[in-house]
Amino acid sequence: MGVFTYETEFTSVIPPSRLFRSFILDVDNLIPKIAPQAIKGTEILQGDGGPGTIKKVTFGEGSQFGSVTHKIDGIDKANFVYNYSLIEGDVLSDHKIENVSYETKLLASADGGTVVKSISNYHTIADVEIKEEHVKAGKEKASQLFKLVEG
Repeated sequence: MGVFTYETEFTSVIPPSRLFRSFILDVDNLIPKIAPQAIKGTEILQGDGGPGTIKKVTFGEGSQFGSVTHKIDGIDKANFVYNYSLIEGDVLSDHKIENVSYETKLLASADGGTVVKSISNYHTIADVEIKEEHVKAGKEKASQLFKLVEG
């Protein structure tokens, strides 16, 4: 198994506490309301919303994928850190990726906004290589959703 790591960083004018609440804690309710073409809905399959919770995310009509299942690995509300892993779904169905783990950190910026740091670890099957362009395309779509949430 290989691991491909991809890091991104961007800023927001929204303070970390407010951004964490909407972008992390309430995202399952918020995104289907403001972008149903991207995410149709989220269903908790197991757990209470905290670490260990398994969720199924169903994508909207505009997506090339049907659904993914992810597991919440950790939530640190005091430090605005969220960890989760993609464990099943269309994204993994090409038999190149076993799972993907994510860590998102929201840090206060000097202007009162937030610096969002994200690390994605793609755990590949055998020594399959992940192209950075493929990851960037997915991150661009996520960035568009983020801008909707920010608005």
